Amino acid sequence: MAEAAVQQQEHEQPEHQEQDAVAEVVVDPDEAEKKKPQPSPQGLPAMTFTIWPPSQRTRDAVISRLVETLSKESILSKRYGAIPGDEAAAVARQIEEEAFAAAAAASPAPASADAAAADDLDIGTLQLYSREISKRMLSAVKARASAASSSPPSTPPIETPPPASAAAPSSGDEAPSGESETSHA
Repeated sequence: MAEAAVQQQEHEQPEHQEQDAVAEVVVDPDEAEKKKPQPSPQGLPAMTFTIWPPSQRTRDAVISRLVETLSKESILSKRYGAIPGDEAAAVARQIEEEAFAAAAAASPAPASADAAAADDLDIGTLQLYSREISKRMLSAVKARASAASSSPPSTPPIETPPPASAAAPSSGDEAPSGESETSHA
């Protein structure tokens, strides 16, 4: 009889593990309203998810990460220089908004009701969004770095005096004072 109870417990554990695995699918509660229904195994509640478009919470997280990458020490800031926090926040928001608009405009409307095909389209759109963010971030830091290098520095450079031999001609090499040698003749 004890063996029957142990077998029953072992049989019940995989069901609990499946429930836990299914429950982990939903990461962002804000996205729960716009999720696609998925078939539920063994009578569990249906769990749904979407790939595109990201929720506002996810977009805000992307902007926050962009600000951190642009304003703090990173590979980009080491090469192109860090952007001050306020400016980085404005640049990051513009990058994300432009990338979102570009990905949304390029996203084809699903032609069929096939969930797998729709998910593939969503994944492609998300990849495009990610590439657009990367491309625009790199363009922004490069543009800022080239503008900083081409603009005059805010403080004048320290001028070093020329060497003494180049500063004043020697007494025998004096330049004529405006009169030519032929006028003395």
